[in-house]
Order: sequence, then structure tokens, then C-alpha cells
Amino acid sequence: MPHQRDPGNFLILLIVNTYHDMLTINFHPFPELMSDRLLLRRITNEDVAEIFALRSSPELMRYIPRPLIATVEEAGPYITRADNMIAAGEGIEWAITIKGNRRLIGKAGLYRIQPANHRSELGYMLLPEYQGKGVATEAVKLMLDFGFDRLNLHSMEAVIDPGNIASERVLQKSGFVKEAHIKENELFNGVYLDTVIYSLLKRNYKK
Repeated sequence: MPHQRDPGNFLILLIVNTYHDMLTINFHPFPELMSDRLLLRRITNEDVAEIFALRSSPELMRYIPRPLIATVEEAGPYITRADNMIAAGEGIEWAITIKGNRRLIGKAGLYRIQPANHRSELGYMLLPEYQGKGVATEAVKLMLDFGFDRLNLHSMEAVIDPGNIASERVLQKSGFVKEAHIKENELFNGVYLDTVIYSLLKRNYKK
């Protein structure tokens, strides 16, 4: 007669195996990322004016279904939430800067990290005067190197509005492939919005 495994023991074994496969996420000390041109550093309270400029602009927020920030004071709690996310290991966000100049020109981050699935979402924003100059692509490469090499992620995804052609080009240039176009899956300001999902597997990432 075949041996019958006790369901309780099997459940314990399954939980233990799953636990051992989970990534350990720790962003202390905070990792700064550098390329020939860029420095990605931690966002601080000194960046409130630039965060306000990013999050209060209807044009810059056009493809991001989040409420606009109305005052500079509202940027402070935004930075605090980012700090809490980093401390919890749920994600990380950087200020994009040009080397030699500490001014924030955009922000980029890994969000909704899934330690059990070795997966993360990736996102980025730039002030208008720095768009179209390869800055976003360069920042994405830094995050991909960090995510795949240092966090040991297996895959990364980006969720964008189908109308955001500029962001789509950045992702395609970075090696991402389109995996889904989901119809009217998000409700924002009384309107049902489509979302497009791009993703990249570690084994397909070409440095």
C-alpha cells in the first residue's frame, strides 16, 4: 500500500520550502546607483520643490492615475511614505540627478516587490526639460542592474497607460516585451482606464 503523507506535515513542509525560496530585501545602507552621467540617490526633504513640480503637473501626471499634489507641503508626506516603503523592504525610490549636481530632475524606483515571486514593478518620472535625452533609459538600466544582480530578482514589470508612447519606447529600448493590454481594469476620476504590462526576465536582459 502506498505510503500516505500526513496532510499537516505536508503543509508545514510546503510553508518551509516556500519560505526558503523567498528573497530577503534590505535597503540599509541605502544603495546609490551611478552611471557615467547619472547619480541615483535617496530622496530627502530638500527635494520637496521638485517632487511638487513632478506630482502637481497635469501634463506630467497625464498617464499616472494618481491625485495631483496641490501644495508644496503635500510633498513632505509623499517623501515620508517612500521612506516607510524602503524601511519595510516593499520597494525603493531614488532621486535621479546629474553627477555633480544634487538637484532632483526626476525619480525612479522599484515598487511592489514580491519576495516570494522574485519580481518587482519598475517606474520612473522626469521633469520636462530632461525628457527625450536618454536619461530615463539610463536610469532604467541602473535599476535593472541593481534588481537582477543585487536583489537577485527573476523578473521585472512596468505598468503603463497605452497612450504613453514615450515610456513605451524606453521600455522597448531596455529589452522589455509587451505581455498584456488589459481593458478598463482601473477606475480613476470616474473613468475606466486600460493598462499595458511590459516585463523582462533576468535571462533575457542584455547589459
